[in-house]
Amino acid sequence: MRWDAQALMPPPPGTAAEGPSPALLPLVGLVRSVTTPEFAGITFHEVTAKSVLNKVPAGSRMPFEWTINPYRGCSHACVYCFARKTHTYLDFDAGRDFDSQVVVKVNAAEVLRKELARPSWGRHQVALGTNTDPYQRAEGRYRLMPGIIAALADSGTPLSILTKGTLLARDIPLLKSAAAQVPVGLGISLAMTNEALSEAIEPGTPGPRARLKLVSRLREAGLPCGVMAMPILPWLTDSDEALDSLFASLASAGATGVTAGALYLKPGGTREWFMKWIAAHHPQLARRYQRLYGSGSYASKEYRAWLAGRVSYFKARYGFSHSSGFSHRDLDDPRGEEAEYPAGIIPATSSAAAAGTPAPAQATLF
Repeated sequence: MRWDAQALMPPPPGTAAEGPSPALLPLVGLVRSVTTPEFAGITFHEVTAKSVLNKVPAGSRMPFEWTINPYRGCSHACVYCFARKTHTYLDFDAGRDFDSQVVVKVNAAEVLRKELARPSWGRHQVALGTNTDPYQRAEGRYRLMPGIIAALADSGTPLSILTKGTLLARDIPLLKSAAAQVPVGLGISLAMTNEALSEAIEPGTPGPRARLKLVSRLREAGLPCGVMAMPILPWLTDSDEALDSLFASLASAGATGVTAGALYLKPGGTREWFMKWIAAHHPQLARRYQRLYGSGSYASKEYRAWLAGRVSYFKARYGFSHSSGFSHRDLDDPRGEEAEYPAGIIPATSSAAAAGTPAPAQATLF
């Protein structure tokens, strides 16, 4: 197979001819590291995981208790991605390595079924897409999500998915079937309609038009679809023109709810990588960003208050007034954004929502 021919280390016995090449990295459970012309510049490190269910730390404001991340690292290469620092735990860097060194848990679905079959499993909601995107380009090759979705639905476990990947459309029939068994929440991450800016700052993602089309397809299929309009970028996507275009497009696509919020610059990876990008592509904004964020992760309280007002205006203008609030609604506690998920993403408990009945625009966050 062409894929096997690109292996950087020998596959397991019986899968292909073996050779003396050592593993590239000391990753736990590493099977092989792989490159292919189909994914130029990206290396996939295939690992076998012992567990895929991750418990959300006690005290977290997240509206779910468990997550699954079938991939680590992300070829979407979003300059602002908050998860960049997590790659350093694997001895990768938070910059280029995060975009190009992708860890793939090839046995995710098999391990998940075993974990869900335990008598102790409480069928709590499981969220996917909370760290790296489960529908990044690698999913087209590895097809991990169908097995994961099926395992969750078959076990009676509610699930939610947040993604930028239009590959999600492949699994619409499976998601409709799952929604007949358990509550399902779906969300698309989209915070701008400027195609050129999107290509520059999130170069590995499908463009805004493609993601808006996906929102429409999900709604036409009778599935909910909230939108995380994050991050809003100071001086790049926060103008009235940009916000009007965004909220008008989301309303036209049929989004069930919207949460918007300002750029979050987590130090130790994201902040440094983003500031380097700003200096290179928008040098006139570099000092303004430094002043706006100071030494912290959040924009100033004054900026967040201003943006909250503009977001509220456009939400009201396009019928999202009661769908969920601005992510920084508690301006004295910007971490409150962590619990702000728009209607459609968090699975509803009603039978209508579980069956995918379209939610009204004024639905509240569950």
